[in-house]
Amino acid sequence: MSKNLGGNYRMTCTEDIKSLRLITAIKTPYLPDGRFDLEAYDALVNMQIENGVEGVIVGGTTGEGQLMSWEEHIMLIAHTVNCFGGNVKVIGNTGSNSTREAIHATEQGFAVGMHAALHINPYYGKTSLDGMVAHFQSVLSMGPTIIYNVPSRTGQDIPPHVIQNLAQSTCLAGVKECVGNDRIKEYTDNRIVVWSGNDDQCHDARWGYGATGVISVASNLIPGLMRQLMFVGKNPALNSKLLPLIDWLFHMPNPIGLNTALAQLGVVRPVFRLPFVPLPLKKRIEFVNLVKEIGREHFVGTKDVQVLDDDDFFLVSRY
Repeated sequence: MSKNLGGNYRMTCTEDIKSLRLITAIKTPYLPDGRFDLEAYDALVNMQIENGVEGVIVGGTTGEGQLMSWEEHIMLIAHTVNCFGGNVKVIGNTGSNSTREAIHATEQGFAVGMHAALHINPYYGKTSLDGMVAHFQSVLSMGPTIIYNVPSRTGQDIPPHVIQNLAQSTCLAGVKECVGNDRIKEYTDNRIVVWSGNDDQCHDARWGYGATGVISVASNLIPGLMRQLMFVGKNPALNSKLLPLIDWLFHMPNPIGLNTALAQLGVVRPVFRLPFVPLPLKKRIEFVNLVKEIGREHFVGTKDVQVLDDDDFFLVSRY
């Protein structure tokens, strides 16, 4: 069951998830001691909603779910549902390389009201393709599910025939696909819902390859412009304008660039849970220039963008 603001309960509908065009993989901000900064988090989620974002992924790669205990993870999903579940779809990253953990976390996530689950294929301790299918089938029946394919992180592609097998389940909302737009078209040709997982390809994925939309990192920073990219129609000029920022964001593994940028915008405290560390000074200066080129008014927050000194950042190893 999912809970809407106002106390109304209804069954979460897979079709509701399939229609989402702009989903933000939301950042998790921290206090100087490494605990969650829920005040900053709430402000960031509100900025997403105000700018037309339709869903948030909680505790995904961008939100650093891999650095959370499961207790933190489920608490943040519950908090997001309770505060924002009537205004935005809450998709909890409850995937794991352990099927047992994925089942338990997904049960808890749906129990606290998330609208859908995000599931990744088992990483590091990789399994066979049959094992991959069995892993996903173990969690699919619990509720609306997005399967996430990102071989650069897992070390193993989820091939189309696996997804086509799983698409027999009414709970499969679709796929977050990072392999590229040719793969996306392979799914959309077979009427499987797909979101681009790559901000630099999402415009073409949406308007040229049939993607429903994007699960975006950049929308943390520029939600209004990403909404334009997904809703208004083909806009190659805007897409080209945003590509230098997107390239900057992914110069280092995500979410290093995003964390640095949000700190420079004064939207979150400059706190990093290790092993993430901020981008170097040269890249921070580049970001200030990118903000000026695109326009400060298009970015979240109201403070002037700052370069920040190295000693402004807190690096937290135990929390």
